[in-house]
Amino acid sequence: MNILITGATKGIGKAIAIKMAQEGHHLALCARNETELTSLKEEIQKLYPSVKVYTQAVDCSLKAEVNAFAAQSLQCFGFIDVLINNVGFFEPAAILDETDDLLEKHFLVNVNCAYLLYKKIGLSMREARKGHIFNICSVASIHNIVNAGSYCVTKAAMLSLNNIMRAELIHHQVKVTAVLPGSTLTSSWEGTTVAADKFIQPEDVALMINQTLNLSVGANVDQLIVTPTGGQV
Repeated sequence: MNILITGATKGIGKAIAIKMAQEGHHLALCARNETELTSLKEEIQKLYPSVKVYTQAVDCSLKAEVNAFAAQSLQCFGFIDVLINNVGFFEPAAILDETDDLLEKHFLVNVNCAYLLYKKIGLSMREARKGHIFNICSVASIHNIVNAGSYCVTKAAMLSLNNIMRAELIHHQVKVTAVLPGSTLTSSWEGTTVAADKFIQPEDVALMINQTLNLSVGANVDQLIVTPTGGQV
């Protein structure tokens, strides 16, 4: 299969990319840092030389760049079987104390990027009557987190967008799954003194997605929620 992943060079995105390559799938990957993309591409192709990897440096807050990535990925592979909207932005702040543009910054990355890719990739899936979309939301989509107001608002919006996607595609044999991870050990936790085993690992999320992809054609997993065994960090 051909799989498109946003925010692919770190954390959950990188773990998914490596797992998908391990399974023999071809990849269209984007992130902001071109050097990190090149490094990831080289790492994957060294481990799995038969896997085709297309990369493009993209600022996922910019409509033109997101649309260009979608178009180039479709041109490169012809069809994208799986779309994984993983890229995310988080800047902690209480809404009453944050800058006036912070909600918009969260929205452009956390919601608008997925919306734009859905308009391009989802449309081709509907026409082909096949495909699977995964939206990496967060437990913040359904729970309030203090000092993360704008993040919670946009992650709730992303879950709503996910549900609309499913409603629109349910009669076109296209699957849509929301993934809601709790505290996951990514670079955003760099410097923490909390033990690693108190977190979800990025590889856990990648494994869940792979298992979901291997279900029968008649089975859709609407929502995957995974939280740390001992509760949120």
